Amino acid sequence: MAVAPRGENTVTPPVAASAAAIRTDDPTTDPATAGAAAADAQAPAPTGLPGSGDDDPDERTAADPAAQGRTRSFRPSPATTVPATIPRPPAGGTPGNRPLPSPTGARFTRPGGMFSSLRVRNYRYYFAGQVVSNTGTWMQRIAQDWLVLSLTGSPLAVGITTAMQFLPMLLLGLFGGVLADRMPKRRLLIYTQGAMGLLAAGLAVLTVGGAVTPYYVYAFALLLGLVTVVDNPTRQAFVSEMVGPKDLANAVSLNAANFQTARLVGPAVAGLLIAAVGSGWAFAVNALSFAAVIGGLLAMRESELRPTEPIAREKGQLREGLRYVKERPELLWPMVLAGFIGTFGFNFPTLLSGFAYDTFKVGAGQYGLLNTAMAVGSLAGALLAARRGAPRLRRLVGAALAFGALEVVAAFAPDYWTFALLLMLIGVFGLSFNTSVNSMLQLATDPEMRGRVMGLLVLVFTGGTPIGAPIVGWVTASYGPRLGLLACGLVSALAAAAVGLVLARSADLRVRFDLHPGRGGRVVAVVPRAGAARTSELATAC
Repeated sequence: MAVAPRGENTVTPPVAASAAAIRTDDPTTDPATAGAAAADAQAPAPTGLPGSGDDDPDERTAADPAAQGRTRSFRPSPATTVPATIPRPPAGGTPGNRPLPSPTGARFTRPGGMFSSLRVRNYRYYFAGQVVSNTGTWMQRIAQDWLVLSLTGSPLAVGITTAMQFLPMLLLGLFGGVLADRMPKRRLLIYTQGAMGLLAAGLAVLTVGGAVTPYYVYAFALLLGLVTVVDNPTRQAFVSEMVGPKDLANAVSLNAANFQTARLVGPAVAGLLIAAVGSGWAFAVNALSFAAVIGGLLAMRESELRPTEPIAREKGQLREGLRYVKERPELLWPMVLAGFIGTFGFNFPTLLSGFAYDTFKVGAGQYGLLNTAMAVGSLAGALLAARRGAPRLRRLVGAALAFGALEVVAAFAPDYWTFALLLMLIGVFGLSFNTSVNSMLQLATDPEMRGRVMGLLVLVFTGGTPIGAPIVGWVTASYGPRLGLLACGLVSALAAAAVGLVLARSADLRVRFDLHPGRGGRVVAVVPRAGAARTSELATAC
């Protein structure tokens, strides 16, 4: 799709014309001129400009790919900011109660809306493929655990399988981010998704043929973990190349909603398939599901992507990524908080089984309902996050604090149904934190560093599972699930409070309480400290 060159045929003049047209109270404005300007402002966007079709590329980054993602200050894009010289329109809109045109003069470039990123054609293909693939992934997870349990009769063997799958991320997660920066992300995803499909197909053949053993399952889990090391940060970073910075937060939230929807559907389908024909056919269905993702990637229009130029292979790129995060507090402290939440806060498989069997003494059906309650809350949290704009650090810290506090409250739940309700709320704030930290780090990172930053995020968030799960399991086994959940909640809440204090101190901010805020005010607000210097970039991000 043709895009106007930088500085030519921009969409700012229609905005200026619109602003001039609405100043009918100005005695120097000629009514005929104002009427003509208003008519021009309401005219459709010129053919070839962003917004004239059904897709929504970001005109600033499309016109200047080198500028894509460079800004780490969470400021509005120049392409979507009305110049300061334009007078503010009167309350209620333009004369005649007509709505104001968008700052870009294009109907499809207005931000907002729960599904705004689906206006982008390439992202629609990706999203549709992920619906199918995520469902297959959840089917394989259930079938894999059931297969190992049926072969060995040992829950320990199931734990070993999970550890084999997550261990590569702990050991090699940063290297996966380096590869994501070195190679074109779309092509790399085609390779990794194809490799995952082949692994699922191989496990299906062994299982259906009756030749599978626990050691084969361990080996396939390890290989799948090695592929995931590269696939995960690449998928995270590729989102911005499809939708651009304006819709990035929405796309990340919709990806989470997609995953949680599959979490509701996949296990149920897997259970029916395992009961009917066996675990091997669930692996086969998962293998076929990767064709949907690969097909969506191949069907994308390359001209509408915002690809980041791959970096040349050099020594020290891994250290450069770590130094890059260390020098930027808006990246470092969210990463630290994600590490605590991922390692200790998200240990629900161990905790929920303990609550179901030991605390509330319910059967498998009620145990499954606890997982469903968590998934429903997570889906709701993802959809709520999709309605909001770009995240801020205060929202990130607030979601983490609420997540930990709710875990503490849930540890003292008096009965099963109260506990299930609290799990839904925990799911809402857990997914809100998850999507916020993901989109915030991508928006604050330069494009050539995005793969390494997302690789580090995946490392601290999911790579901590082999560390946190045994600790939480030991506490739960020794002192009961209530104390185990209490410990997880306290660690999460204290980490959120500590990170919030560090960010506030670094940005010269303080929390203000006002019990009588007045109209439009807030009881709790984050404001600059008295005598603070000019507003910093970190303070803007907060």
